[in-house]
Amino acid sequence: MSRPNYLNEIKARIQASDKGSVFVATDFADITDVAKVGVCLSRLEAEGLIRRVMRGVYDYPEYNRLLDEYVAPSADKVAHAIARNFGWTIVPCGDTVLNILELSIQVPTIWLYVSDGTYKEYSFDNTTIKFKRTTNKDISGMSYKTALIIQALKALGKEHIDGGVLDKLSRKLSAKEKKQMTAEAKSATSWVYEIHQEALRGKRRRQKIGKR
Repeated sequence: MSRPNYLNEIKARIQASDKGSVFVATDFADITDVAKVGVCLSRLEAEGLIRRVMRGVYDYPEYNRLLDEYVAPSADKVAHAIARNFGWTIVPCGDTVLNILELSIQVPTIWLYVSDGTYKEYSFDNTTIKFKRTTNKDISGMSYKTALIIQALKALGKEHIDGGVLDKLSRKLSAKEKKQMTAEAKSATSWVYEIHQEALRGKRRRQKIGKR
């Protein structure tokens, strides 16, 4: 019986992924043990297939022909790769979630995430990622999309949420997601849940909800 070629299996999976994808060793734990995966990833980096972002984190770099250079690793993808490595549940918050949901064009100076893990901070290039621990009710027992919208509402604050914001949030949700979120968001703070339901309905209003 021939020995399995772990390197080729890992390489094939990476090449089948989208450019810009980010990986950690645990993403390939179904192929072989993490220690062997780490050796394979180092070899693939040496071959030039993947790029080392930081210790234990690699990306499948995307090339921008217009700029004639490789695109910088996605901070959000790096954050989620780190979370997968530790088995954390994370959700972007603050300016980070507003940028991701296109509610703000401001690029965060620090990419901030709430997490059920420990307080951690990571840096690569000129990018900083911070994880801050939060109560499980804010992120556990609900879908990622529900938690994402709740964090966006908290980041904006009640007084800054108007009909335009609600419409933007509503358009980002499918009918199935809206139905799921109706049940999941009940554990949120009362004002967040109230506005959350407005977002699901996509109700257009000129006056700000905070001025009721």
